[in-house]
Amino acid sequence: METRLMGFWRKLTDFITGQPDPFDCEGEDCGPGHRVDDADFAMALIGLGAKMAKADGVVTRDEIAAFQQVFHAPPEGRDVIARAFNLAKETTLGFDGYARRLARRFRQNSAVLEDVMDGLFHIAKSDGVVTDSELDYLETVAGIFGFSALEFRRMRMSHGLIDANDPYVILGIDPDVSDAELRQAYRRMASRNHPDALIARGVPAELQRLAVDKMAAINAAYAEIRDERALNPPENNVTGD
Repeated sequence: METRLMGFWRKLTDFITGQPDPFDCEGEDCGPGHRVDDADFAMALIGLGAKMAKADGVVTRDEIAAFQQVFHAPPEGRDVIARAFNLAKETTLGFDGYARRLARRFRQNSAVLEDVMDGLFHIAKSDGVVTDSELDYLETVAGIFGFSALEFRRMRMSHGLIDANDPYVILGIDPDVSDAELRQAYRRMASRNHPDALIARGVPAELQRLAVDKMAAINAAYAEIRDERALNPPENNVTGD
């Protein structure tokens, strides 16, 4: 199960490029190896991205380009993705249904769901302005995915949408957590954004570049709190812990 989930982004591309028309399939009409829930999964992901672009009422060229960066596919799959995107971008209606499908499918792998959030943030920021309606869209999707208000604030900060630089917010924890909880939070965040983990998930290049900045902020936040608490850095450090 874990191997399948960690290949999340590759699974989307492989599925779309491996089918003549992954969305024109129902029940017994599906070809060998073609599962209805895979088409449902692919459409949910593409639909969320398209409706993110539509959230402020206007789909710009910058947003389309950002979508293509996040949902990158070889030439043979681009027409299919474009058709699905154009269908979904006509309205924002139904985005919550798409979000719930992904939340159910990846409820045991929040790192994958945060990858999706990073992709949506990337689309929202692409035209230089993140509107209130776009923030509402992002916050609603994050809530459906099971992220807390504090975690959503951390995401906003990591994408430069909050000027504050609170190290506890960066790590997604409250200031009164124990030292053990602090270390657990740091290790969880570091493991999600480690280059090897991103490669294993097949995360697109644009999101990998974002993760480099996130990892730097995570390390700095942990070092600040550790100094504040006079904690000694652990021995045999591999991830910066």
